[in-house]
Amino acid sequence: MPGLLRGVARTAAVAGTATAVSNRVSRRQAGRWARQDAEQAAYAQLPSEPSASPEDKITLLRELGELRDKGVLTSAEFEDQKRRILSG
Repeated sequence: MPGLLRGVARTAAVAGTATAVSNRVSRRQAGRWARQDAEQAAYAQLPSEPSASPEDKITLLRELGELRDKGVLTSAEFEDQKRRILSG
């Protein structure tokens, strides 16, 4: 009988430890999710970037053209950036 009690006590100790660890992990994960939700909510409240004025777009395109002419940008990179500027 003492061996049986020892086995039951060991099982209870292991189960209690497992429960405690599981609860701690759950609380930690819930805290992470709450922080992520708060960050996403804060990001959603940020004002969107105002679109650039036509003069600003022309200036940016000129600068991009100069970078392309100097060899800093490839033609593909220039076209990609130009598309982004003109679509915004």
